[in-house]
Order: sequence, then C-alpha cells, then structure tokens
Amino acid sequence: MTSNYLQAIADTSVYDVASVTPVSQAPGLSDRLTCDISLKREDLQPIFSFKCRGSYNKMSRLSDQQKAVGVVAASAGNHAQGVALAASKLGIDAVIVMPVTTPSIKVDAVRRRGARVVLHGDAFDDAAKFAESLVDTEGRTYLPPFDDPDVIAGQGTVALELINQMTPQDYVFIPCGGGGLLAGMAVLLKHHWPDTTVIGVEPSDAACALAARQAGSRVTLSEVGLFADGCAVARVGEETHRLIELYVDDIITATTDEMCAAVKDIFEDTRAIAEPAGALAIAGMKKYAVEHALKDSSILAVISGANTNFDRLRYISERTDIGERREAIFSVAIPERRGAFRDFCRVVGKRNITEFNYRYSSDAGANIFVGVSVAPGTSDDTTLVGQFESAGYATTDLTDDETAKLHVRYMIGGRSPSAAGHERLFRIEFPERPGALMKFLDALGSEFDISLFHYRNHGAAYGRILVGFAISGNDGELIARLNDLGYPYEEETSNRAYVAYLK
Repeated sequence: MTSNYLQAIADTSVYDVASVTPVSQAPGLSDRLTCDISLKREDLQPIFSFKCRGSYNKMSRLSDQQKAVGVVAASAGNHAQGVALAASKLGIDAVIVMPVTTPSIKVDAVRRRGARVVLHGDAFDDAAKFAESLVDTEGRTYLPPFDDPDVIAGQGTVALELINQMTPQDYVFIPCGGGGLLAGMAVLLKHHWPDTTVIGVEPSDAACALAARQAGSRVTLSEVGLFADGCAVARVGEETHRLIELYVDDIITATTDEMCAAVKDIFEDTRAIAEPAGALAIAGMKKYAVEHALKDSSILAVISGANTNFDRLRYISERTDIGERREAIFSVAIPERRGAFRDFCRVVGKRNITEFNYRYSSDAGANIFVGVSVAPGTSDDTTLVGQFESAGYATTDLTDDETAKLHVRYMIGGRSPSAAGHERLFRIEFPERPGALMKFLDALGSEFDISLFHYRNHGAAYGRILVGFAISGNDGELIARLNDLGYPYEEETSNRAYVAYLK
C-alpha cells in the first residue's frame, strides 16, 4: 500500500492550481528554543491553505459524467475554498455547504470563486449531513475533506516538495484535523526520511486522532472546540487513521492559549498572520521542544493556513502572553488601608504589572485582580505566589482559569447583596450568529431572575457568556431548560474568581 501512495503522490496534477510553497527560516523561534527551526509556508497558497492540493487531485480524477452533474462539499472554510478553486479551474458546478458559524472571510472567499454557498447547521457534522443529502437528490459527487486516497495523495505533495527543498530533518510537526495532511505527508516522509520523527498536532479540545490511538480504534468525540475551526473534527477518517497508525511516531495537543502564542511567533518571524489551525503545528512544536529539552535539533513545522477574521485577532492578542507563559494572573487579598497597593508593588519588585483591577468592597480587606509579566519557560508564577504569601498576602493563581480570563477580569467591581446566598453561575457557549443569543434567552423563558450577565464578541465561531441566576426555590427546572437548550455549559458557582470579586 505504501508504494501505491508514493506513486499516487508523484502522479498528482495539483500544480494546475497549487504553488510550490517556500520554506522559511524562523530565527526568533530558533534562538529561543536553541534548535534550527524551519516553517513550510502553506499559508502562501492561492487560497491561503494547503487544501487546494487534495481537492483538485480528487476532482481532476472524476469521470466526465460526474463532472457534468457537479460536486458538493461540506466545509468550515479551507476545504470549501479548495473545492471552489478546483471547480472553477475544471469548469464544474460546485455547491458548498458551510456551518452558519463559519468566519465570513472564508464564506466570502468561496463565493468569489464562483461556488454556490449554502449555510446550514452550527457545526461541520450538520453541514456534512445536508451535503450528503444533495448526493441523493441531485446526483452530485461528494468531495470528502480528508478521508479519501486521492485527497490524501494530493496533500502528500507538501512532503514531496520538502524532500526536494531540505536535507532530512530530525523532527517534522504537522497539524491534524481529520488527518488528510498528516497521513499524506507521513507516508512519503517515512519512505524518504526514515529516521525523521513525524509528530501530529491536534487542538486539545478536538483531539480525535489521539483519542483513536489511545482507544485502539476510531472514536467520536462528544464535543469539539471550534477555536481552531480548520481542525474541528470529531472523528478521524478511516483511511487517515490507518495511515497515521502506520507512519506517525507521536500525536500531541496544543491549547487555545498556546495556538494564540504561536500566531504571534509566526508573525514575528515571517510577518504573516496564521489562522489558529494554521499555527497549530508550531504550538505543538514549541511545547514538545521544551518538554523534551531538545537542543541543536533540526525541526520543520507546517503553517497550514491563514484564513482568519480580522476581528478574531483581538482575542488572539489578549490570550498570547498567557499562552507564551509571559503573563500570570492572580487574585491577591491585601489590607484595605492607605499605602497597601504601594506595599504590594514592592513585593512584585521590578516585574511589570500588566493589569490591575480593584474596587472598594469593605473595610475588612480588598481583593485585587493583578497581571504580572513572568519569564517564559520558568516557574516564575509559582515563585511569585510564594513571595506574595510570604509577605502575608493570600494568593490564588488564576492563569489557567477560563472563567477568570474570559469574563471576570472585565467585570470586577460589583456585587449583588440581593442575590447573596442563592445565586448560581453558569458559563455557556453558543454559536456566534444572529439570533443565537435571543434563542438562549427565549429558551429560558421569563421564570428565572438573571442576576449577572457578561458577553464579549471575540470574532470567534462560538460566543461565550457568563450568567448568574437568583434562585429562590427548586432549581431543577433551570437545569432542565439548560439541558434542553443543547448549548455546552459549565456551572461556575464555586469558581474562585467569581467568589473573590462578584459573589
């Protein structure tokens, strides 16, 4: 089977639409990680993503009859653009079904290439089911995004370019959603560079290939995070899973904050702005290099795409310093007296204070929400906690607390005496589209008193709210309503930041 894929990769005609992308050096990352780091620039494709390779290779091999009837695909964006480009080049009618949560930059790009866009469902699975229905009703050919030998071979041409552009690398890091790029590249890399360690990187909240490896067979994730929408896949492909298990040495994950930090790293070394999924391999590479104390190793990571809404950069920027572990955030109890903040700053020393939130509550004492610059790759945050507590300040490290980072830091300064003792707090995600917030409120009805509400638009596919309810009796009906709504939620009534500043 390996020889079949090697031949299929060599025989592709992807360069009718795709470009041979360059390899860029990453001097900043190289210096910081003491390794020789290079970046394969698939963000420089005509559609700013590698997806045009597999789409064109698959579509060019359709029969004349299939081409005459047309094709249909489901995609959150980059695969859609690949299909639209290929269809335009080959003169084939294309319908693309996209989730309504897809960033507008991707929807607009598909339409500009002449494909008909149908927005359906909140997630990829909803869009895929509708697209498959068009196969039955209109006779169109379904263009799979990853789980197809022709698609896999098309994506494998990225590795074919690498072996002609570079000497064998010690490590190659490749992003993984459904596994098409990882599988296609791994087959060829392991044949030509057998000593290279090939590592797949997935979002920590959408790690379907890792789950399949750990379980010994494919599994379907119950929930998938959508921040890295290009890799938001609940179930790895059947053929991609088979190839990944044969040729990929390791699969690791990266968090949202780590991807945000990697977007900044890429910008600083190349002046390019990657999308979160496009920066995924770099995020995993950074983590792996630190955890395994790599030194003087040659490393290649793939930048897989650059299709992100400009509005999302605000959120990415906010999370970058925490993702790089350059900032830590704390809740610190200080005395409510004159000069207390100055005394606290003396304990902080020469470190830069990045954020300080405070509002008078009572003469008994004050809780301050403070951000402090720390040295990345060290235990500086733990050291600070020790310093604060040695100086008599009770301290809670909130650096990894999602509720604190997403909501509470923007709300500090108010408590509700009327809700004291009977307020329950929930953090809820909903698809970021017109009417979604109203759907949430309508589903709750008018029986519940909302005592706290916070929402910020981050330009992401999913919106996030923090909502408190003043519960005076049986709360079973509230939980039933939240369950019926179907939006993911977490109760945060005991959250440390909420207790310190808002409860």
